[in-house]
Amino acid sequence: MISEDIKIKNKLGIHARPAALLAQEAGKFKSDIFISKDGMEINAKSIMGIMMIAAECGSVITLRVSGPDEKEAAEAVRNVLKKIYKEEGRY
Repeated sequence: MISEDIKIKNKLGIHARPAALLAQEAGKFKSDIFISKDGMEINAKSIMGIMMIAAECGSVITLRVSGPDEKEAAEAVRNVLKKIYKEEGRY
């Protein structure tokens, strides 16, 4: 199992577009992928779940990945966050 904390650096936090891209990317993997914040844990394959955690700028989320392709899945989620925030010029 992989578990790591990630600080949200985008001024807009994880809004609709990043939530959709995260869920889409997470859905490509067999591993279980969860994101937690402030005691709430959600399935990262759910757009609505990602939106519910309300990860604003400066907040810290915990990414937890477990399964046969966990290394690749964790790297993919990190890359989606980096890509989105670089494109928005806020990473």
